[in-house]
Amino acid sequence: MSTNEKVGHTEAPIKETNKVAGDAPALDDAPEKKKREYKEMEHEKTGDLHAKVDMNTIQFTATDLYDKDKVDIEHVVMEEVFQLLQCDEGGLTEAEATDRIGIFGPNKLEEKKENVLLQFLSFMWNPLSWVMEGAALVAIALSNGGGQPPDWQDFVGIILLLIINSTIGFVEERNAGNAVKALMDSLAPKAKVKRDGKWRDIESADLVPGDVIAFKHGDICAADCRLTEAIDVSMDQAALTGESLPVSKKLGDECFSGSTCKQGEVEAVVISTGPNTFFGRAATLVGQDNDQVGHLQMVLARIGTFCLVSIGIFVVLEIVILYPRFHYTYRRGLNSILVLLIGGIPIAMPTVLSVTLAVGAQQLAKHKAIVTRITAIEELAGVTILCSDKTGTLTTNKLTIDKENVKCYSSWDVEGVCLLAAYASRTENQDAIDGCVVGTLANPGLAREGIELLDFKPFNPVDKRTEITYRDNRDGGKLKRATKGMTGIIIEICSRNKTSAMEDQLEADVEEFARRGLRALAVAHEDVTGDAKDGQGNGFELVGLLSIFDPPRSDTKQTIDDAMALGVKVKMVTGDQLAIAKETGRRLGLGDHMYPAKVLKDGPEAGSKHANLDEMIMDADGFAGVFPEHKFEIVKRIQALGHLCAMTGDGANDAPALSRANVGIAVEGATDAARGAADIVLTEPGLSTIVHAIYGSRVIFQRMRNYAIYACAVTIRIVVCFAIMSFIWQFDFPSFMVLIIAVLNDGTIMTLSLDRVLPSTTPDSWDLAEVFAYGIGYGLYLSVSTIALFAVMHSTDFFENKFGVEAIKETNDYRGHMVIYLQVAIISQALIFVTRSHGPSWTERPSIALMLAFCLAQLISSIIAAFGNWGFTQVHAISGGWIGIVWVWNIIWYFPLDALKFLMKKTIIAALQKRKAKKAAAATISNTGDRLQRTASRHESMYSNRTSFLSRAANRLRGGAKISMSQNELQRFSSIQAQQSGAALTRAHSRPAAA
Repeated sequence: MSTNEKVGHTEAPIKETNKVAGDAPALDDAPEKKKREYKEMEHEKTGDLHAKVDMNTIQFTATDLYDKDKVDIEHVVMEEVFQLLQCDEGGLTEAEATDRIGIFGPNKLEEKKENVLLQFLSFMWNPLSWVMEGAALVAIALSNGGGQPPDWQDFVGIILLLIINSTIGFVEERNAGNAVKALMDSLAPKAKVKRDGKWRDIESADLVPGDVIAFKHGDICAADCRLTEAIDVSMDQAALTGESLPVSKKLGDECFSGSTCKQGEVEAVVISTGPNTFFGRAATLVGQDNDQVGHLQMVLARIGTFCLVSIGIFVVLEIVILYPRFHYTYRRGLNSILVLLIGGIPIAMPTVLSVTLAVGAQQLAKHKAIVTRITAIEELAGVTILCSDKTGTLTTNKLTIDKENVKCYSSWDVEGVCLLAAYASRTENQDAIDGCVVGTLANPGLAREGIELLDFKPFNPVDKRTEITYRDNRDGGKLKRATKGMTGIIIEICSRNKTSAMEDQLEADVEEFARRGLRALAVAHEDVTGDAKDGQGNGFELVGLLSIFDPPRSDTKQTIDDAMALGVKVKMVTGDQLAIAKETGRRLGLGDHMYPAKVLKDGPEAGSKHANLDEMIMDADGFAGVFPEHKFEIVKRIQALGHLCAMTGDGANDAPALSRANVGIAVEGATDAARGAADIVLTEPGLSTIVHAIYGSRVIFQRMRNYAIYACAVTIRIVVCFAIMSFIWQFDFPSFMVLIIAVLNDGTIMTLSLDRVLPSTTPDSWDLAEVFAYGIGYGLYLSVSTIALFAVMHSTDFFENKFGVEAIKETNDYRGHMVIYLQVAIISQALIFVTRSHGPSWTERPSIALMLAFCLAQLISSIIAAFGNWGFTQVHAISGGWIGIVWVWNIIWYFPLDALKFLMKKTIIAALQKRKAKKAAAATISNTGDRLQRTASRHESMYSNRTSFLSRAANRLRGGAKISMSQNELQRFSSIQAQQSGAALTRAHSRPAAA
């Protein structure tokens, strides 16, 4: 029997009163009055139904049996269940079971096999890689002619960079774990089934609809079934509904695959297996949006587009200017174009960001937050709304007596009432209620200290109370009795000192508890006459009323306050009842603007302050009575309104929303299912770790933003600088040296993952207009520094006269190439110190790793300049004098970069921010008038690491129509989460599955 039925939520009693207990005539002297009812709140049940169509038209296939437009097999009368499944309570024969395996398939999900080679190659399919792949083809295939061999050096360098980048992404994904193993382990491996009239144990995968199965206390339900025999049955569905207490089941009720039997014994008929269960249907709930591209990928797509457009413009200009105007040969023109392709694209951007995120994930792990999808770190930095499950997340998922709300009706004080309730509780093999009652005592041993147990009557579904008869050794060995249980039952058996005023007060207290979502537990006491344990008592007297609730975690309120201080709005989304949600919200300071889940389907009531559902969701502090599809819908709508949404949870019921959310967070103690669906797994109790994770993610975000500005600036400085030098002087910079610059730059920039930065106090977002503006400004400035150096070197005698260095006058002198190489390599890397700082670059100390990497890269660049006589790439070593000139030149040009930053911030950036604010204000006005128009979900399919044509090609090789999941999907949504969260679809139309 469910502990819900033991205690239950209490609805408003029939009689409403606010009288206070006082002197009143005893009940025996009172005039006859109506019977009082202390009605306990129960789970909403759907009554027995009948098929919606003629039973003879329903085919014996999965498509028909699980189509709720025709029949709701979970709730139709049992006679129709047996008729639909073509079986009886005697079970099936082995021959029938074998036939049904062919019709319905095994009781498991199929794994979608992935081609490892296609998976690896998919990481080379994005705009940044396309440009580099094109450059590789130009180097090896098109760079022929003029008596010169193909450009093998550039080709090999480009291919190596592509392979390194793809390998990092591939290894990261392949290390996600064996999803299929987690899936299979979560299913009950064995099931007790009646075949050929005999009970036997079989593999749960061999179960079919129509099988008769049996399970008892401690067993896991192996398939969705309807009960044909039920003896005091209670099923633990906490991970399904989010409620704290097990749910009672009676004859005809449904049990869901993966739920645990906490009490009683069961015989049941299997109604669905494998992909046709709630398990399989819920799995599709997560898989249906698997084409959605991550937020970071969308950002990378736009940065990549910026770089592509910049390169494309100048490549076209070189083609239309160099060939017709300067009569470049085919090979010479290709070499110039190759410089723009190799130097302009930030080829290592995915690699640099992956390293930054991976190092950030290691740093978050020190705060007990394990990141399972590293790109979620970037999205966490921009999260504006945190949707949190209540049970086990905001609360402890452990029932507790609220001593502050204990009501006393006799001479017993609060401690005395709690002690009597503990007497009437088991101290071993406790259920949830007995455990929380005994837990109120300072020492559990006090529940039996000073008394001698004579008789104990445990809870049963008929009496609905527990009772103890004991000898009180501290009161001269007198025999006494104590009882606790449902309010209506306890007050009914009380006969001593029961007055009308007391009953009025009890009704008022119970009603108050019900409004606040507290479960009521009444306690009574009597003295036993004589020395026999079954002797007559002097009549029970009501001594107190206990309130039972699931208390918030000790750090939850502070964590919520901290999250709000960081600009993150917290919303509670729970499967528990509305009154409980409101009470929890009040205790945590969340507010009590809570709404029942039905509004997600029906929308706001007519005449309410909310004009549509989106507006209600944004205004709400939380939702109660929700199921997985409700949580999924809430997250989806929040995202559609332009917000990045995080979802926390601990149970399998949270899994679809965890998977759909931009950032899914599984709290400490979460089920394997929730951990499988989450992006971040907490290993410390409570939500305080989330604050550390948000703070840490914003640090990481700043590092990535700094790199993005740097990458855009380098793209502009390369394509603009070398294109203009080609147009003015027909300067042919060697493409291999651009590759060397890229390698040294990116090696240095990877140390940004350890850099010191100041995080934002508000949610971060990618203002790409600002990033591009800074990139263009810095890039043009650096281009001018290089062009000016070449102009002075090529057209004047300034350096020769002042420093006594050798003259370099020829346009394409190999030494001139080396001078330009060194100047570009040094100042390009120095730019990172400007982009990483908010104030003057010398006032914000970088990390030691970044500083050492910069110094090492400059040492290598200087050594190359001094000794690099590389004829194959058209460079020649230069003297120490020229190296010194380049260093002084770059230092002189470096310091105005800070002035440029502040100038841009005051002018261009300020104008962009002003325009953005105007657009936001206009959108607010529009939303006020149009009531929050939904915005289209933003997808950047071009930058997906999964190419659609590769997916389609793989799908064509599989064939069949059975529901299946890829390893990646299974890892994001493992078995228990699918089994148990899928049960929420009981209120929704099921998807027809293949027969």
